[in-house]
Amino acid sequence: MSVSAAVEQIAPVLIFLLAITVVAEIAQVAGVFDALGVLAARLGRGRVLLMWLAVVAVACAATIVLSLDTTAVLLTPVVLAATSRLGLAPLPFAMTTVWLANTASLLLPVSNLTNLLAVYHLDGGVRTYVALSWKPATAAIVVTVSILYLLHRRDLRGRYRPPNFERPPDRVLFAGAATICAALGPAFLLGAPPAAAATAAAALLLALLAVRAPARLREVVVPWRMVLILVIVFAAVQVALTLGLEAALGRVAGTGTATADLMRLAATGALASNTVNNLPAYLALEPAAQGEPVRLMALLIGVGVAPLVTVWASLATLLWRDRCGRAGVRISARRFAAQGAIVAVAASFAAVLTL
Repeated sequence: MSVSAAVEQIAPVLIFLLAITVVAEIAQVAGVFDALGVLAARLGRGRVLLMWLAVVAVACAATIVLSLDTTAVLLTPVVLAATSRLGLAPLPFAMTTVWLANTASLLLPVSNLTNLLAVYHLDGGVRTYVALSWKPATAAIVVTVSILYLLHRRDLRGRYRPPNFERPPDRVLFAGAATICAALGPAFLLGAPPAAAATAAAALLLALLAVRAPARLREVVVPWRMVLILVIVFAAVQVALTLGLEAALGRVAGTGTATADLMRLAATGALASNTVNNLPAYLALEPAAQGEPVRLMALLIGVGVAPLVTVWASLATLLWRDRCGRAGVRISARRFAAQGAIVAVAASFAAVLTL
C-alpha cells in the first residue's frame, strides 16, 4: 500500500475516533449515561431479569452507534453503580457490557475501528458494509445474550425496588446531548460519512457545552495518546508486511470464499487478536482478505467478535477491566478466559455461518 493510500485509509478513522470520543464524553457530562442506567432499572419494573434485558439493549445500542470503547468506558461504571445501589450481583452485568462491547461491534462501520478500516475497501461504503454485516452481527448478539443468560440465570432471578428518576443538572444540555446521540445511528445507517457525521455532532455538542457550562469543558478528555499509538501501530504493521509478514500470514489464512475458507480466515483473526490485539491483527491480515467483501467480513468477525479470551485482545476489554477494578468488581483472568472462549467460539461460528 502506498503512503497516500495508507493516509487516505487511516485519516478518517483517527478523525472519527477523536470526534466520537468527544461526543461520548459530553454525553457523560450531560448525564445521558446515568439516565440510561436509571431507565434500564425502571424498565425492569423491579424484576432483575427484565432490568438485565434492558441493559443488554442499552449496551448494544451504545456499542453500535458510539463504538465499543464507549460501552466499556462510560456505560460499564454506570451499570455497576446501579447494581450496587440496588443490591444486585454485579458479575452478570459486568460480563454483559464487556462481551456485547465486542460481539455487538460488527453491525456498523462506526462500531469498531477495524470496521472503519475495512469499509475503505468496499465499493458502496456504509450501505455495502451493512448489507454484509447485519446477519452475522445479529447472530453474534443472539448467541452472546443466550450464553450470558445460561451462565448467569441464577443471579438474574429475584426482584428489586426501582429507583426514581433524578432531574439532570442542566435539562437543555441533557436534551441536546441525548438528541444528537440518538440522531447519529440513523445518520450512519443512511450512509453519512462516519468521520463527517461524528465531527459535526462533536462540534454541536462542544458549542452547546460552551454556552451552557463552559467550566465543564475541561472534563472532556480527547484521546491524543491513543491516536499517536494507532499511528505507530499502523506504521509498524505496514513495515512488517513489506518484510515478509504478508506472505506468511497469507499462507496461514488461506484463500477462497467457501464456508471452510471463511472459518479459517476468521479463526486466524481470532487467534491473532487474542495473542496480540485486534487492531494490529486486522492490519496484518487485511491483505489476506484479497479484496473479497465476504472474506473481509469473515476477518472482521475474527478480530471483532472473538477477542474475548485475553484481556489485552481489545482496547475495550482493557478499559472495561480498569472500570470494573475502580468499582470493586474483580474477575480473574482465568475465569474471564474460560467463559470468554465459549462465547468467542460460539458467536464467531454462528456469525460466519450466516455469511
